Amino acid sequence: MKNLFFLVSSSFDDFKRNKVRTFLTSLGIMIGVLSVVLLIAFGQGLKNYIKEQFESIGTNLVYVLPGRIVGEGGGFRDPGSLGAKFEEKDVLRLKKVENVDYVVPVFEKSVTVTAGANREISQLLASTHEIALALNLEPEIGNFFTKSDLEKRAKVAAIGPKLAEKLFGSKDNAYGKTIRVSNQSFKVIAVLKSKGGGALGGPNFDTITYIPYKTSLRINPDKKFYALYLRARTDTNIAQVKKDAEKVLLKTYDKDEFQVVEQTEFLNIITSIFSVLNGILIAIGSISLIVGGIGIMNIMYATVTERIKEIGIRRAIGATKKDILFQFLAQAIILSLSGGIIGLIFAFVIVFFVRQIFPAEINLISVIVAFFISSGIGIFFGVFPARRASNLVPIEAIRYE
Repeated sequence: MKNLFFLVSSSFDDFKRNKVRTFLTSLGIMIGVLSVVLLIAFGQGLKNYIKEQFESIGTNLVYVLPGRIVGEGGGFRDPGSLGAKFEEKDVLRLKKVENVDYVVPVFEKSVTVTAGANREISQLLASTHEIALALNLEPEIGNFFTKSDLEKRAKVAAIGPKLAEKLFGSKDNAYGKTIRVSNQSFKVIAVLKSKGGGALGGPNFDTITYIPYKTSLRINPDKKFYALYLRARTDTNIAQVKKDAEKVLLKTYDKDEFQVVEQTEFLNIITSIFSVLNGILIAIGSISLIVGGIGIMNIMYATVTERIKEIGIRRAIGATKKDILFQFLAQAIILSLSGGIIGLIFAFVIVFFVRQIFPAEINLISVIVAFFISSGIGIFFGVFPARRASNLVPIEAIRYE
């Protein structure tokens, strides 16, 4: 215990004598740890955020898409380049698939929604009343459009909460008001509960405008749908539902004219993309850690040179090689660990403020990684100058000028 106290106190005494040098040396480690921890925090936070969005609409969803959107090796093709091709007869056929609760056709279009002088870009999603059940959409104010609204081609709309706030100032003000979409007027009969979204350029559920698809024929007269959403029953084999849906569609379309994708497939692809990106970004962030480690090694070599005479005197009065080795190794570890702790503190502060606008979270793994990285760099880059110090010949060290 005495030795440990001596190692720590002597290290801090040296830091006090060389404050500027100590700060500049630990700065590289601080920036490196800060970068790595922030990258992990942002990557993990965004991944969890996207996972929550998928789970909020249900993991038992199956999408029928008009072409090969998901590639064989993962990744996505631009769905907007595929166009709309599905018809009502496809919906009727897919409703016969076993263990499927809902099959809803979807027509999507990016539109400008206006309310008085306010204008906002929104994703128009035209479907049946069952899309609320398929996607777990819950009205916060009002009620979603009904089968009767669908058949009557009622000019009604359900809108996301953010869109309501942007157009009308608040969600309460939006209910019962009129919006215009593609020169058509729609009465707002529901403002939906928040579901979030919008990450990585994906759909922001809180800004979508939902209307009955039969009403949308005024906007989309060709009666074709961009996609079909199937909601399987709970505790059903989703893979089997996917296969059964493919069999039905192959009677009408060639295999390259459509793609049936499970919700979990999208999630797995996004997760794998994040894992690769995280690895690349962390590798880039680690460069500053290596630079910081080299800085520690150079400073420790300089420190050894400055203290050669002191080392010789300590060896002469009984200090062993191991004592000298541990003295300088401890100094390198403390220097590196101090930079790591400061970097971690800054990371916590940044995440605290940034998470108000961007999903980020620092978990226990990040803290452990920061601790071991800092300690590891101190040991790896500190051991070489420490060995040099311990191998000095006492009599030559005392004579050193």
